[in-house]
Formats: sequence, structure tokens, C-alpha cells
Amino acid sequence: MENLNTEVHNAFEVIQNGGIILYPTDTVWGIGCDATNPEAIAKIYALKQREESKSMICLMNGEKMMYNVFKNIPAVAWEILDLSEKPTTLILDNPRNVASNIIAEDKTLGIRIVKEPFCFKLMERMKRPLVSTSANLSGMFTPKSFKEISPEIIKGVDYVVNLHRDKICDKPSTIIKLTNDSQVKIIRK
Repeated sequence: MENLNTEVHNAFEVIQNGGIILYPTDTVWGIGCDATNPEAIAKIYALKQREESKSMICLMNGEKMMYNVFKNIPAVAWEILDLSEKPTTLILDNPRNVASNIIAEDKTLGIRIVKEPFCFKLMERMKRPLVSTSANLSGMFTPKSFKEISPEIIKGVDYVVNLHRDKICDKPSTIIKLTNDSQVKIIRK
């Protein structure tokens, strides 16, 4: 527990100062920052060598944070989250209170509610969503463990979280797009 609290504190300090972190999520290792900081988000796009038109997702730690970002959340979103047996990313319409360079061209944002202790506690301290994108250069494979992350990514972040470095992840989350007019589209199973 002490190590967890230390890592949350260290990551929080870096994020508060506009930095980007490399951290374990409930799925794969991610690169992240404060979702309300456009300069930090731009650093992640640059590090990943990724076009800004390819949006990234935000992790959230609960209902209150979701309602801060989305005024309207389709009822089916809560049903999907309640019934999902594995981590699920929802793409929802018309986000607000986040940096504009994380919002997709179609005015949507992918979000995932996490229960993983590090991410949950970090967002509890930040009181904001946490950007999450896989720890790889754009177009390259998604690392399944810390040891598969390229040195370029590790050197390019401001802080590497020292937790779960031996954890191996099977695959990223399911992605489901929900529109305010109740259309549902599965993007990735």
C-alpha cells in the first residue's frame, strides 16, 4: 500500500506540472496526462508520432466524473458498464470540460471507468480524467507488458510508474460507440 501511495503522489506531482506519465491501467500500459491540459496532450501526440486527428481516450473513476464531462449520457451506457465482464471503453457524444485536442473530429470522446487502484487513486487526487493511450509509437504493436515498451517511449515521458512491471495484459478494452440518439456500434470486441 505504501508503494501505491508513493507512486500516486509522484505521478500526481508530475501531472500537476504539465508532465506525462507511463503507467499501468486495467488493460495495457498507457501514456497519460491531465485530460484538461492541451499542452500535455500535445506532448503525448508528439511522443507517439501520432496525428492529432486520431483521438485518445480518458479514464474516469466514476459517475460524478462522467457527468462532469458529459451532460447527456444514454441510459444504455450504464447498462453496458454494469453488465461488462471486462474493461469497456464507451465513445460518447459532446464532451465538455476537457482539452479540445483530445476530442475527436465528430465531437466524441472515448472513456473508460477504472477500478484499478493506481488509476482510481490518481484520479481521486487529480479530480480530473486521465488521458490514456497505449504505450507505443503510432502504428506499432501494443505492448503486452512493461518489458515490451520501446526505450523511446520510456525516455520520452516525464515519469514511469514503478508498479505492476511484471504484469502481462491479454488485450485492450472492448470499444462501444453510443450516440445520444441511442445508436450502438461495437468498434472492437
